[in-house]
Amino acid sequence: MRYYGEDRSVDQIRIENLEVYAHHGVLKEENTLGQKFLVSLILFTDTAKAGRSDNLSFSVDYADVAHFAERQMKEKEYKLIESAAENLAEQILLQFPLIDMISVEIRKPWAPILLPLDHVSVKIQRGWTRVYLSVGSNMGDKEENIEKAVQALREDRRIRKVTESTRIQTKPYGYTEQDDFLNSAVALETIYQPEELLMRLHQIEEQGHREREIHWGPRTIDLDILLYGDALIQTEKLVIPHREMHLRDFVLRPLVQIAPWAVHPVFHKTIYELYQEKGGQDS
Repeated sequence: MRYYGEDRSVDQIRIENLEVYAHHGVLKEENTLGQKFLVSLILFTDTAKAGRSDNLSFSVDYADVAHFAERQMKEKEYKLIESAAENLAEQILLQFPLIDMISVEIRKPWAPILLPLDHVSVKIQRGWTRVYLSVGSNMGDKEENIEKAVQALREDRRIRKVTESTRIQTKPYGYTEQDDFLNSAVALETIYQPEELLMRLHQIEEQGHREREIHWGPRTIDLDILLYGDALIQTEKLVIPHREMHLRDFVLRPLVQIAPWAVHPVFHKTIYELYQEKGGQDS
């Protein structure tokens, strides 16, 4: 399961058992001869506006989605139906912006296992997740460093609805023998999974010539994931929510501008409440 728990519309448009003849499979015969696949899609989208207006432009055209899904299933050959499902979910989310989340099931009724069965299937659920980042710079042209990083986020096709707070000047945290920082917060929606998003942020940092030599030391650009939906993640590489975000004024002060009612999934308090507890002042 890779959906991280934000509230979504319960409205659904369903496409059941779309029949597609394609060439996916591990065996050579499957790639050469092809076989039948049954594709079922659940599109999670807000249908209220379309329902009240009777206007298709406010909804998702299921015919367009069905034809798009058929083309995607035939366009490329995969050994695994897991890969076919992953690609199909991502491409539909990118192509149809009114779809917040999608469930994809691919059934393989002719699976060559030499035993009687109805079908083998893979079912996944993917969607856009709301994420909040902390952005900082204290080397070189700080404004330009942040501007380039935010622009890279805006240009990434797997990221949308990027909003940045105002940028504030703050004193360094931890290692104090360095220049003041310029900080901001960014809200966005993404279909990257948390570890994938972390890798993408590291790429943007590398493009900004980020060096990781001193803990809490100077850097041209720093991008940290604060919240990813209401995910709770703790691995060697990634901790979400950010373990010290509630202690840092330079994180909370810009974040409260763009996400005052976002809820910290551990403390069950809003960003506004955490900011007030830290001594923040209403602007």
